[in-house]
Amino acid sequence: MATPLIDIRGLTKAYPGVVANDDISFAIAPGEVHALLGENGAGKSTLVKMIYGLVRPDSGAMTLSGAPFAPSQPREARESGVAMVFQHFSLFDALNVAENIALGMETPPKMRDLARRIREISHEYGLPLDPDRTVGDLSAGERQRVEIVRCLLQDPKLLIMDEPTSVLTPQEVDILFQTLRQLSAEGTSILYISHKLEEIRALCDEATILRLGKVVGTCVPRDTTARDMAEMMVGTALTPPARAGQAPGDVALEVDGLSLRSPSQFGTSLKDLRFTVRQGEILGIGGVAGNGQDELLGALSGELRAARDAVRLAGAPIGHLGPEARRKRGLLTAPEERLGHAAAPDMSLMENALLTGAARKTLAPRGLINWRGARVFAEDIIARFDVRTPGPLSAARALSGGNLQKFVIGREVLQAPEVLVVNQPTWGVDAAAAAAIRQALLDLAKNGAAILCISQDLDELMEIADRFGALNEGRLSEIRPAAGLTVKEIGLMMGGAHGMEVAHAEA
Repeated sequence: MATPLIDIRGLTKAYPGVVANDDISFAIAPGEVHALLGENGAGKSTLVKMIYGLVRPDSGAMTLSGAPFAPSQPREARESGVAMVFQHFSLFDALNVAENIALGMETPPKMRDLARRIREISHEYGLPLDPDRTVGDLSAGERQRVEIVRCLLQDPKLLIMDEPTSVLTPQEVDILFQTLRQLSAEGTSILYISHKLEEIRALCDEATILRLGKVVGTCVPRDTTARDMAEMMVGTALTPPARAGQAPGDVALEVDGLSLRSPSQFGTSLKDLRFTVRQGEILGIGGVAGNGQDELLGALSGELRAARDAVRLAGAPIGHLGPEARRKRGLLTAPEERLGHAAAPDMSLMENALLTGAARKTLAPRGLINWRGARVFAEDIIARFDVRTPGPLSAARALSGGNLQKFVIGREVLQAPEVLVVNQPTWGVDAAAAAAIRQALLDLAKNGAAILCISQDLDELMEIADRFGALNEGRLSEIRPAAGLTVKEIGLMMGGAHGMEVAHAEA
């Protein structure tokens, strides 16, 4: 290996009751694209936070370009040449691109000069941006460009990327990879975190694999199968989800002419959506983030009210009903934002189990809460969905993102819904947990439930969905059988092409 750009030796960080990182050591060469892999809770986030100056290690040391490197805050890391693109964008919708980028700079230049530099850098790296556009009007892919260009303006030596493709179409992923390869060729090192192992194989030169806070292996991704990498991460053999293949039953959920104005200034209104989901069927809805997915889930959950007949459950109109009335009738939902929407951060898992399970699990008969029953329900979710937590009294915010996701999905699945609507069911979840969640959805469909799965993970939708449609600017494409669809066709549908347009573009 060439002289490392960054050399990490023996980094250890412990919190009460858990060692997040235990004697972590590896190095990244100049220009190398290095993958960091591991299950949820394996220690990836803690490690990159130490590199970026958000967390101080208990022991161990780092060198950057041969000099000691121990940032106590992100500003010091940035000044040393380390930049990071986070999984969750930190942008203000009401400000324009240049104003958002200026907020992330220690000493921003005059706005006119900054706008010129944004245009130059964004075009140089194939990520064109208009510095005067309001961020609230940008697509998810364009918002990610803002974050990347903000980092590139720092001329980084090391660029850390956390789940960078989770909100991108296949075409946008190709553009991003071209940019990262260009940066690599120019000598910038990249530390790349993703659960999408085929992407790791296509992009990365080396991979370091963490399990339970320790380095358990390294590999060359292009010479290692995705399955082998996944099994190194979890330490056991993986069983792919098994489909039942049964014929669908009666229509359980019908959406007919659903139009809905978004309550958010920067949201996407729904425009005449029409589809059905039958018993025992999984309908997959793809689309880049921000194209109406949240509004669709809100219209189906009852958080946003639609016309009475626009939504029907087992033939009965429910568009005018609120969330609790729909839950009692068997329509359950699991939103994308798990902390703050799907779960109350400071409430315990037992209390969060009660919040949505009170009616269907009879946890509050005659208005009196059955706390023992709520605890048993929470313990059942924890056990059956392998939620890594000390117990049902732990606060939701204390769980890793992947473990909280397993809890949220398990909470809804174990209530035996007639219809389940899930948005991003395996977002930010490791391979083993994702397989378990997908199998739970397949098992639920096998038992007769109708499932609407909204996801930006196309591999996920092709693995579990019987039929597929795509949302674009609040409009739904033609619903097509999932079997036989190509990634290119799906990407075109997500980009707004429909019917003959897709066929013509494919030809």
